[in-house]
Amino acid sequence: MSLRLGDEAPNFTAETTDGTLDFHQYLGDNWGLLFSHPADFTPVCTTELGAFAKRKAEFDKRNVKIIGLSVDPMESHKGWVPDIEETQGTALNYPLIADPDRKVAELYDMIHPAMNEKVTVRSVFFISPDKKVKCIITYPQTTGRNIDEVLRVIDSLQLTASYSVATPVNWQQGEDVIIAASVSDEVAKEKFPDGWKTVKPYLRIVPQPGK
Repeated sequence: MSLRLGDEAPNFTAETTDGTLDFHQYLGDNWGLLFSHPADFTPVCTTELGAFAKRKAEFDKRNVKIIGLSVDPMESHKGWVPDIEETQGTALNYPLIADPDRKVAELYDMIHPAMNEKVTVRSVFFISPDKKVKCIITYPQTTGRNIDEVLRVIDSLQLTASYSVATPVNWQQGEDVIIAASVSDEVAKEKFPDGWKTVKPYLRIVPQPGK
């Protein structure tokens, strides 16, 4: 069965470039980002792993543990890692799971047979500290991910987990947000004592809380 938002992220133990890891123990009390790659020694994947490595400090700042996956074996990973450093100008600084038996890929429904029966698509799983899946984004093999968008989604998830708000289209960190529709005006007065702008009864704009 496919994972759905709100499901517990399945735990697993796997070999990685940082040794054998228990996934839930690796995440600890942090947020997690698990992302899959179709195969080693492929051009788009090489650019992506390098980009995640270059931006790792931004994930660290948000208390997000990142971990990648490919269905290739560890020997292949070890041969590919130097290529990433050479071509992208940065060393791999987070674990890369070796999943040759596709155990993890199947747990997370990363293989879409209509696309390819053997390799994973570019899936991204955003996991909260309570180990729940909060967002899933899936790209085809030919489309590289946008790190800025991944970080934007994390910012939104973390903000909305802490406050009764939602983030509007194209929202960026520090911009106005929307009071959640589930919050009545009476409750909103307690949560947002400085008030808000009412565009429609269901569209109430308020400065980002916690800033």
